Amino acid sequence: MSKTTAFETDILELVFTNTDLAGIGDGTGLQGSGTPGSLYICLFTGNPDEAGSIANECVYTGYARVGVARSGAGWTVSGDTVSNAAAVTFGECTAGSETATHFGIAKADAESTADLIFYGALDSGLAISSGIIPEFIIGAIDVTEQ
Repeated sequence: MSKTTAFETDILELVFTNTDLAGIGDGTGLQGSGTPGSLYICLFTGNPDEAGSIANECVYTGYARVGVARSGAGWTVSGDTVSNAAAVTFGECTAGSETATHFGIAKADAESTADLIFYGALDSGLAISSGIIPEFIIGAIDVTEQ
């Protein structure tokens, strides 16, 4: 069974921009959070796969997940796709080296086995070593609801 494009948009807006999803259940629908908070972008050296494994999350010195506000300032929803509305810049690598091959979107800023909600492969591996500052430019992160 498939979702309609309109419902895919509604789901993405609820999760990424904290927009109420009207018309579900009672008259108020599914409500956004009173305190929307952020989603957190993370980098991986291997595929976290459907289990959402964080075993391969990057660990270079200077790395931390980057928070992106659950709002229109953080995300742009168009149809069945959501993209980052601002650049996402990670900390500079000051020691260590690794190659990031995947990225994820998580519910929390601290590594936890149950917080990864979306993941995907990078177009090509990103070699990270001293002095490198990984970054996703505006619109580089795309999530398509299917």
